[in-house]
Amino acid sequence: MTEFWNSLELFEKILWGTAIGSSFVFVIQSIMTFTGMDSHDGTGAEFHGHEGDSSPFQLFSFRNFINFLLGFSWAGISLSNFVESKALIAFLATLGGLLLVAAVMLIFYYMSRLGESGNISTAEAVGKTGVVYVPIMGNRARTGKIQLALRGALREFDALTEGDTLKTGEPVRVQSVIEGNLLLVKKI
Repeated sequence: MTEFWNSLELFEKILWGTAIGSSFVFVIQSIMTFTGMDSHDGTGAEFHGHEGDSSPFQLFSFRNFINFLLGFSWAGISLSNFVESKALIAFLATLGGLLLVAAVMLIFYYMSRLGESGNISTAEAVGKTGVVYVPIMGNRARTGKIQLALRGALREFDALTEGDTLKTGEPVRVQSVIEGNLLLVKKI
């Protein structure tokens, strides 16, 4: 091992030292992320510049700094076998570090979009058609229930009608939202 280390030039020693150090910190960060220990309760490893900034995608964070060093150092090591110019290696390695930061940020961005709150605004139902599930008494006498498809799923809502009584299975169109989750429907 010492023969290998002694055979390296200063530039290569810097790349290898950065690669080993940043890889170690990256592994620790990954373990903390997957075990839930990187939460923002004061024990996290993120630096956010100032208090109160809740944006999850910080360009200048400790995590992105480590990602940049990781990409820079390993790209530089890989390129040093093929490229003679240290300036070109440094330039290409910098691009490699920036690309890694961008790739990781994109991955986290798209992963954050995978989750949905599951909340549906009742206003989304206006104009949609559905089917009576529980009979609705006419002239707003008593609520019933309708089922309709929203966001690719079958949803159930309380409903009233101003017209005649609507029986189970009759098709209806949502006219408006009366209040909360109560809809005004009309037979089609």
